[in-house]
Amino acid sequence: MKPPIIRLALIAAAVFIGCAILLSVTGSKVQGSDKFNQSGTSSLPIGNTTPSAIIGTNDAERVNDLTLMAGTGIPAGVTTHCKKGCTDNRVLLVDRRGNIVWQYGLFGVTGSGFNQLNTPVQNTYLHQSNGDDHVLITDQGNGRIIEVRRSDKVIVWEYDGLNNPNAAELLTNGNILISDENNNQALEVTHTTRSTVMAMFTSAGGTAFSGVAFASRLPNGHTLITDSNNSRIVETDAAGDVFWQYFTNNRPGSNPAPAPTRAVRLANGDTLISDQFNHQVIRVDMSGVIVASYGTINNPGFNPGTAIEMNGPYSAYVIGDYTGMTPPF
Repeated sequence: MKPPIIRLALIAAAVFIGCAILLSVTGSKVQGSDKFNQSGTSSLPIGNTTPSAIIGTNDAERVNDLTLMAGTGIPAGVTTHCKKGCTDNRVLLVDRRGNIVWQYGLFGVTGSGFNQLNTPVQNTYLHQSNGDDHVLITDQGNGRIIEVRRSDKVIVWEYDGLNNPNAAELLTNGNILISDENNNQALEVTHTTRSTVMAMFTSAGGTAFSGVAFASRLPNGHTLITDSNNSRIVETDAAGDVFWQYFTNNRPGSNPAPAPTRAVRLANGDTLISDQFNHQVIRVDMSGVIVASYGTINNPGFNPGTAIEMNGPYSAYVIGDYTGMTPPF
């Protein structure tokens, strides 16, 4: 029997123990990371705190037949599996059986030197025409974005001086869009050494951003921003105009401060939202109606087979839908 393909939320990623789950959504497959539940992805062991497991899955991305994941680790007191907290600090590329094909970072080691990370929270696969692909890593604890070459793990590009960065995407114009979370801004910078800031996003509709957890560039040229501490998902432009927005804390049963962590626009126009402390992934149409949901609102739990319960889902994508995202090919 083939092992189950576990890929979180659309993909859904849940941070606390860390698992990735693959779901079906009206013919589409959704992958996500369920940060606080550990079920391992593919067949990485559940509840294991050794290098054979991934701990605190903050992000997961399908790369052909492989899965790229960020193992952030989990803080003390969050789960019975790791009462004193566990450090992972790796980005892993694994096959469907859970075998590690490639990794950057060392299990349990925190640092900023060669092959070292400090709380990697997001990874983006960058295909190269010469076949020697790169991985863009948001190295949150070191306040930097690094681009690592797979063959020798050399850092070929870096942008530092950030404050708790939470994501980075390569845009079609060649620039990098960075979610500089604790500086409450998204930055578009050139993919050059030295980099130049081309645009800054600090507010929309007259409301200053607070905790920019994720940003992506939509096909219409607007930018979709996850304004986490304001519980807001907003489509905006460089002038700060609002073209669409949704507040995840306005729905019945919501946590007052759910801190959504990632919103991505889908090809059909819906928006997929990882509503972290409401413990749900929701799909919202342009009129603001929830058309699908995964997990039970404001009720954390663990159910990797059906996603009836989730615990801190951090990221979710529909597999094969790269609207506004960096495709891994």
